[in-house]
Amino acid sequence: MDLVTELSPLLAAEAAAEAAAAGMDPADLEQAVWVRLLEQTPAEPRRWVRSAVRAEARRARRQARRELPYAAEPYAAVPFAAEPYADPETRPESAVLAAERRSAVRAAVSRTPGRCPRLLAAMLSPADPTYREIAGELGMSQGSLGPVRSRCLGCLRRMLTAEVAAGGRWGKER
Repeated sequence: MDLVTELSPLLAAEAAAEAAAAGMDPADLEQAVWVRLLEQTPAEPRRWVRSAVRAEARRARRQARRELPYAAEPYAAVPFAAEPYADPETRPESAVLAAERRSAVRAAVSRTPGRCPRLLAAMLSPADPTYREIAGELGMSQGSLGPVRSRCLGCLRRMLTAEVAAGGRWGKER
């Protein structure tokens, strides 16, 4: 009987059993073991397959612990002529994320109490009005605009902090 035909079902079963714990795709684990089998000729192939699958799964777990994600896309720092989105700000996903952030802020602004929704909406206006224009629009003195703005921003900050999940590991902020 051919060695590949004989070991295929065993290797598939072993890889399927170990892959989830290693955080790998079973087919990738299986392929890594086949490559190791080509590199050497074991005396007891069935026993070797079991130990090789476990060894490859351990290697994958160690590698996953050591690898850290890039802070930015690796190609973002290197200007390639072929890369249409070399600048991270021009990428489509950046635009979508920015739009989602603006939408979340606008929704939180609309839920703030008292005069805050109108004041914050005026301050976030793309027309970029002056304090004098905002005070005139809201019918309040320009001198009271700063303290009210500060209270409104504090309220908005508390609302957004409660809504946004912490970005760090185990719920800790970075």
